[in-house]
Amino acid sequence: MTTAVLPYFRPARPRVLAHRGLAGPGVPENTLSSFRRALAAGAEYVETDAHCTRDGHAVLFHDPSLRRITGDPRPIADLELADLQRIDLGGDRIPTLSEALAEFPGARFNLDIKAAAAAAPAAAAIIGADAADRVLVTSFDEGRRSAIVRAVGLEAGADSVASSASARILLRVLPAAALGLRGALRRSLAGVQALQVPERFRGVPVVTKRLLAQMHALGVEVHVWTVNDPADMRRLLDLGVDGLVTDRCDLALDVVRSR
Repeated sequence: MTTAVLPYFRPARPRVLAHRGLAGPGVPENTLSSFRRALAAGAEYVETDAHCTRDGHAVLFHDPSLRRITGDPRPIADLELADLQRIDLGGDRIPTLSEALAEFPGARFNLDIKAAAAAAPAAAAIIGADAADRVLVTSFDEGRRSAIVRAVGLEAGADSVASSASARILLRVLPAAALGLRGALRRSLAGVQALQVPERFRGVPVVTKRLLAQMHALGVEVHVWTVNDPADMRRLLDLGVDGLVTDRCDLALDVVRSR
């Protein structure tokens, strides 16, 4: 399946994906305020993460525990939604996926499923908001990725679900790309419309002209994370990448507008 058939990819490239929104002083990552700030800067895409509460709600939070953001060591999975939403993040609180989809009906979301338990409630939130056409679902874990693609696809139609490659798929795609195995690439990328990768992994280049040409020939986009320096943004866009995942969507949007 190519990106051409999916509404998620209709806005013009290059895409700026606001990584956990646009956080800043007094604006924590992955909050409605952070998303609002990114959209006000001009972003059309918000990248975020889903965990699951003990009582089965998909909430938007990157880490498995609260420790880094709040100092509280408790895992998200051990808390009920009411417990989480009593936590004050400087005037914000941890939102549910349903709240974010309802609050920003014009935004597109790049949703990373961080825990297996989050797949079913995240799918229910997407279906309940009639938002399958504006959410790309992904995970490093292939089981989580395929579970949410399948769950959303059963309700919304398989051809409506955008997804990017899991680590397992990438481990097949990158060697096949290096060897020029077009058939193996096509088979590995079935049901995937994007690669979301770092420019380099352990010092080895991942994003190259050759990889971009191979992906584009198959209708697959390449988004690079996490790119925060304007010089790197310009260089990658000149190389031909389709999207930038960035903590500084404001800077990335300035770069895109200047081209």
